[in-house]
Amino acid sequence: MAIDVVTFGCRLNTYESEVMRREAESAGLGVLEGGAIIFNTCAVTGEAVRQAKQSIRKARRENPAARIIVTGCAAQTEPENFVAMDEVDLVLGNEEKLKAHSYRALPDFGVNDTEKVRVNDIFSVRETAGHMVDAIEGRARAFVQVQNGCDHRCTFCIIPYGRGNSRSVPMGAVVEQVKRLAGNGYAEIVLTGVDMTSFGADLPGGPKLGKLVKTILKQVPDVKRLRLSSIDSIEADDDLLDAIATEPRLMPHLHLSLQSGDDMILKRMKRRHLRDQSIRFCEDVRKLRPGIVFGADIIAGFPTETEAMFENSEKIVEECGLTHLHVFPFSPREGTPAARMPQVRREVVKQRAARLRAAGEAAYRCHLATLAGTRQSILIERDGLGRTEGFTLAVIAAGAPGEIVEADITGHDGARLIAAPATARAA
Repeated sequence: MAIDVVTFGCRLNTYESEVMRREAESAGLGVLEGGAIIFNTCAVTGEAVRQAKQSIRKARRENPAARIIVTGCAAQTEPENFVAMDEVDLVLGNEEKLKAHSYRALPDFGVNDTEKVRVNDIFSVRETAGHMVDAIEGRARAFVQVQNGCDHRCTFCIIPYGRGNSRSVPMGAVVEQVKRLAGNGYAEIVLTGVDMTSFGADLPGGPKLGKLVKTILKQVPDVKRLRLSSIDSIEADDDLLDAIATEPRLMPHLHLSLQSGDDMILKRMKRRHLRDQSIRFCEDVRKLRPGIVFGADIIAGFPTETEAMFENSEKIVEECGLTHLHVFPFSPREGTPAARMPQVRREVVKQRAARLRAAGEAAYRCHLATLAGTRQSILIERDGLGRTEGFTLAVIAAGAPGEIVEADITGHDGARLIAAPATARAA
């Protein structure tokens, strides 16, 4: 029977799901009569946990004979809640999910069916192995893990308790994984991690993310497009900035972990930057790479946030020139300092999130309009849809998934660019 992996959350989870699929197959789950369904969960918000539980219940109704295994950050941080679900057969921690023998902790392999949980102390994990994968199922671009965990303790964030402290994948292992995926036909590779700009601090010599990026581009000439997932701008090193300025294969798109545009809220979040530093970073990088596109995460309704504080977050969308906005209504996570702070009323949180989304949508429409009449390289994700180098979605009736197509932008529909295969330009 089949092994299905259901993935929630970040790009790192997407990468790890491929490792999990391989390890589960190695453990023999594929021979189980009813098959197996593995849920790789996210804990970043309470809503993410709720959605995972809802999906687990639905999977059990539709697959009564399957073994259901739950893992990921939500399983690591609140295993007891998943153990208590009758639908769940096994709960694995974030370290255990990457090891084949963990998946044999089921009654089918002689284990007592009352022992449903295998979750150890994630802070005891000191290293991150470079797990090799050959493909990312259903994806036109491939993800490569360079780092895991986080040493910072932002007051709103539960993720360090799901991922542990920061630890880097050795640079050679990252390069070899990129070579393998590029050799298997992936035109775009996305580097990912929990706190990616902390890469290298625990490795011999302390190489930084910029050195890793330059090494990949030098040693893997077959990589046509290299993209970074979310970065912390305050940790961007000189080599990274130089690569942004000089390496055309490094995509002109950065997603920033801003979280707020107000200095007092940033301090209460225990962030390490202030609003002016974020604005200056975007201005400086645009001088290095004109046309670069910025996205950002912003939380609406953080505890103690006043209307004036929120307006600073609204204004930073324009002041940083943000295009791809991820808005999170504040969600108190049990065990975090922010959950004990004076809370903003839920209806106000929702209203502010809606206002931020509206600001982001307006900025995105302006961005779409500026691209009309330009020529763009588009990576086809699925039939009829692809993304530009700046990660802007485009409709195009050409190319196969994974192929890069040169296209002329004829307009937009408010949500996507309208593109046509490029015609030859006059000499």
